[in-house]
Amino acid sequence: MKIAFEHPWFLALLPLMLCFFQCKRENLKIYFAKTELLSRFQIRLTLLPTLTFTLFVLALSTPFLYSSIKLDDRKGRDLVLALDASGSMEETLYDEKSKFEVVKSMAKNFFHRRYDDNIGIVIFGSFAYIAAPLTYDTKALDFLIDYLEPSIAGNNTAIGDGLWQGIEALKADKAKEKVLILITDGHHNSGSISPRQAVERAKKEGIKIYTIGLGDADKNLLKQIATKSGGKFFYAKNEEDLKQIFDELNSLEPSPIRSGSYENKHYLFPYLLFIALFLLGFELYRSFR
Repeated sequence: MKIAFEHPWFLALLPLMLCFFQCKRENLKIYFAKTELLSRFQIRLTLLPTLTFTLFVLALSTPFLYSSIKLDDRKGRDLVLALDASGSMEETLYDEKSKFEVVKSMAKNFFHRRYDDNIGIVIFGSFAYIAAPLTYDTKALDFLIDYLEPSIAGNNTAIGDGLWQGIEALKADKAKEKVLILITDGHHNSGSISPRQAVERAKKEGIKIYTIGLGDADKNLLKQIATKSGGKFFYAKNEEDLKQIFDELNSLEPSPIRSGSYENKHYLFPYLLFIALFLLGFELYRSFR
């Protein structure tokens, strides 16, 4: 069995018990108006008033015993990041870091704030592939992202194929909320599937697409993709813009907060309160004899 407190902030009162040993009677009135009731107490010698006070404080903090914590089985969204890994992503984003390195860093931070979301990664360039199927293992995603490099899927930009593979990754699960985030700095110029085909399929599958443009991205195309799928288009001029975009995505698609319940919960405060009242009654009885 383990112990916990429902109102632990009341424990901050415990240091006041030192006053029973060190405070003068006049100072004690600050905390106890009826100090005459303590007339029989030998404040510097007895532990009884200190024990009574401690028991009252512990009772207020509402301690309880429990055997374990059962996490609620609350499922979040299925979320896939489709990341442009074409050669142009190696260019800098208004500082010494490449666009690809900035995006990787932001993506890792974003994933770690998603709690119970099931997350996957798609990489696209001249062709597209699922780099990581849907998973709750963010450490594995970190490891994978660290090894991704620009041009790993060719130097062109197959936006349609990237969207299609993202939809394929999301199709593997049955979550009610499915979100695809596409990041690119180019124009659709490769692949066998058009962005229009991919968007039509996303709409049928109930998948919302958010698009983020960098550098020379095709803003008009990205706006159309986002609007037609029920998502939103963003454009980042620099690293700070990208950070704000990911923050907004977190607010637009909030992740459920994991909660839990205590099993075999047994409250202890009734016993503490009974003992404290008994001791207080005993001292009052002695005082008025």
